[in-house]
Amino acid sequence: MSKKGNRVQVILECTEHKESGLPGISRYITTKNKKNTTGRLELKKYNPILKKMTVHRETK
Repeated sequence: MSKKGNRVQVILECTEHKESGLPGISRYITTKNKKNTTGRLELKKYNPILKKMTVHRETK
C-alpha cells in the first residue's frame, strides 16, 4: 500500500488574464506530488475567456 500524504490539491490561475483587463478569471484545480515538484507548477491550459491556450501558474 502506498501513502497518500505527498499529493496535494493546487489551484492554477491564468497569468495573461489580469493584463487583458477583461472581467472574470480562469482557474483550474489539479493535484501535484509535493515531494517531486517542490516549486510552483506551471501548465499550459485553455482560457475560455481569451479563447486560447495560456500559461496557468500555481497560486498560494
